[in-house]
Amino acid sequence: MNLTLENLKSMFESASCGVAARERELSELDSVCGDGDHGSAITGAMRAASAAVAGASDIKGAFFEAGFAAMSHSNGSTSTLLGSFFMGISDGIEAGAGQLGAAELARAFKSGLEGIRANTKADIGDKTLMDALIPAVGAMSGRPSVAEALSAAAKAAKDGADSTAGLRAKFGRARNLGEKSIGSLDAGAVSMSIIFAEFAKAFGK
Repeated sequence: MNLTLENLKSMFESASCGVAARERELSELDSVCGDGDHGSAITGAMRAASAAVAGASDIKGAFFEAGFAAMSHSNGSTSTLLGSFFMGISDGIEAGAGQLGAAELARAFKSGLEGIRANTKADIGDKTLMDALIPAVGAMSGRPSVAEALSAAAKAAKDGADSTAGLRAKFGRARNLGEKSIGSLDAGAVSMSIIFAEFAKAFGK
């Protein structure tokens, strides 16, 4: 089964609800090394993105509007990075595409990763959302179906997020903690893993 606009609407609604359900947990994780507001920031950004997708008329436009809505939610880094990711995905989708197969979806998400890289120099091992996002996008390539691509991405994102507990932060306020930043999960990586997990779950219904 290919990805359709209706699938995408369900996926964003599920991701929005999934993040909101763990808002407090995400903020608590962020309070260890950051400002403690990641939970509310990602929840607000995903709600805005989901509302935008709900009103979209095509897949390419849905991702673009999701990104624009997320960016417009606030001026924080969470909204900027999430917005650039979704808008980057839109850049990787052909105009007028009514549905996406596994290969098209993987290419689009790779374009999204390129979009977010334009706004951060963080990479795997830096204890940021990139520890979940980069493996997730990589895991989508070569999968025979959309369902398998999303499932592989969700697992890779979860594994990547879990790995951040053993990492020292190198970006943001957390980098000032040095070795003290080791031992806790990165909130951004966890929220990204939630989004991929909810995308996979909603598509599979």
